[in-house]
Amino acid sequence: PGPRLVRARPGARRHGRGGARGGPRAAAPPPPAGAPAAPGGRGGRREPPEIIILTTFDSDDHILRAMRAGASGFLLKHTPPPEIVRAIRQVASGEPMMSPAVLRRMMAYVAESGADPRRARARDLLARLSDGERAVAALVGRGRTNSEIGKELSLSVATVKAYVSRLLTKLELNNRVQIALLVHDAALDD
Repeated sequence: PGPRLVRARPGARRHGRGGARGGPRAAAPPPPAGAPAAPGGRGGRREPPEIIILTTFDSDDHILRAMRAGASGFLLKHTPPPEIVRAIRQVASGEPMMSPAVLRRMMAYVAESGADPRRARARDLLARLSDGERAVAALVGRGRTNSEIGKELSLSVATVKAYVSRLLTKLELNNRVQIALLVHDAALDD
């Protein structure tokens, strides 16, 4: 069985070739109970459906809001029907799908914004630390020994060791090298 309309936007009027303006036109139905999983699919687990946005709006804000809300696909209204069907199948198999124009916009957005997910994650983690912990982490990132950190921050070596242990625990890291890499990823000196 092919795709079928599961839900249109509430209050949408039918027009044109049978679609609901601004709302989804088709969605893949869930597989029958006991059916084998599609490649990359989720087997028999019951989870919310994957969402594909089909719209005339392709602003960065609309695309980002849809992706942050969990949409697995974003297609523009002018997408040919065979491509919509291909997108539904692709998303149903666990792969994301975007119209080429949308993908180009997102690539440009990321390139322009300088967004680096590793940097953002590292900065988020370091922001959870106290000022003292962050100072010790920054010096570990510069390759300083416990003794050098103690002298620079006027702390005993035992206190520095306690800070390093707290950092490893708080940041869920295994060693000083990982702390240094996290500080490097955060690029706090930029």
